[in-house]
Amino acid sequence: MEKSSLKETSVLLLDHFDEEGKMLYESLRKSGFQGPVLVCSDDGFLPEDVMSIYTLFLGKKEGRPRYFNEVDVPDYWEIKGTNTSGEVFNLNHEMAHIFYAQPNHKRFVRIVDWYDERKICRISEHYDRYGYLYAKTIFNKKGQLFSRSYFDKDGKEKIVENFVTHDIIVNDGDQVVILKNKTELVLFVFDYLGIQVDRLFYNSLSIPHFVSERLPQGGHGDVLFWQEGAREDVPGNMLGILNGTSNRTKHIYVQKKTSYEKFMANGVNPEICRPLGFVYPFEKENQHTNNVLICTNSDHIEKLTEIVNASPNMKFHIAALTEMSEKLLAYGKYDNVHLYPSSKDDDILKLFNQCDYYLDINHGNEIVNACREAFLHNILLLGFKETSHHSQYILDELVYEANSYQNLVEILCDSTRLDLYLHKQRNKAMSQTIEDYAQI
Repeated sequence: MEKSSLKETSVLLLDHFDEEGKMLYESLRKSGFQGPVLVCSDDGFLPEDVMSIYTLFLGKKEGRPRYFNEVDVPDYWEIKGTNTSGEVFNLNHEMAHIFYAQPNHKRFVRIVDWYDERKICRISEHYDRYGYLYAKTIFNKKGQLFSRSYFDKDGKEKIVENFVTHDIIVNDGDQVVILKNKTELVLFVFDYLGIQVDRLFYNSLSIPHFVSERLPQGGHGDVLFWQEGAREDVPGNMLGILNGTSNRTKHIYVQKKTSYEKFMANGVNPEICRPLGFVYPFEKENQHTNNVLICTNSDHIEKLTEIVNASPNMKFHIAALTEMSEKLLAYGKYDNVHLYPSSKDDDILKLFNQCDYYLDINHGNEIVNACREAFLHNILLLGFKETSHHSQYILDELVYEANSYQNLVEILCDSTRLDLYLHKQRNKAMSQTIEDYAQI
């Protein structure tokens, strides 16, 4: 791969491309940020304009994700799959476990863990969005991390990371580079791309912060976006930023309200540490249609009968990715209940666009990232403490004990308070405008 020549630029460096890392990336892009986006890890399914510090060296690829039953296995071995994961069997012996990329129900392979005779994982195979085996992790006899190798599309080993010594070897055509740790790899990537970092935006006090401290002084001040939950103390690495001894970082934006409140209680300087949520891509305005949505793959839906009977003027839409049990299908006898077994993505999207309320009252796993999707579709979330899946998007005051379901029904049946609660719901999630980010 030939080196690029880039002008002095700002860079977004993410520790992981998890949900909050993705929201920060999208918020900055919406505000006009056009700099490179780098991630210190890779799950194989990054967007096209996001680079991993590892797969940057693996070359261009084309293709589609690998479906769960396309994993290479010996003859006569069996692959089984559900909407949550898959397994590989040799007769009755489980030989491997298959982890899916999000969303799980599409059954695209992300990682395959291979077991030894004691059912300890010894090898993890990592697959990317193009269906290639791009990395392989080796574990010792105790199941502890030992090393990981990254491969190009032809199966040639390009990077080896030793998790014991932390050394990283990069094989890039005509050169072999030995680096002491991941921080040095990031700095090598900047040099490799010809990047002179004017400002570094980052979201972790680990590798991204270490990188910021290693960069030459100058620029307009690096920015830490703090995305962790509330804690009683102030992290040690953050104290250097707050007392002005950091090499480059000048500002901290705290992206969770509870975390910011804790910092303020600890006397943190509000000129340096400020609250800032995300620019959420809201899909629609509320329509006041009295439609209620529940997404579930379980027939155990807390107080469903009581809620349906107590809310005759509400229309309940219950969607599942799988077939429904007889217990759940029996709700079809209610005139105000509509069932959607084996729903497709487009069917569920129509329901999110149609409904005003989402009930987070199903036991078992959350499907289709339902709470977040409901939030993004300006749907009011209500739930029970016994079933709540995603507290970030739902107001604390709208999460009830299951035995107090009447309180949930009262909110559900009073549309006069819907807009007020939606406003409070957006405020809890710290919804920001594009202009807020453009001023950073």
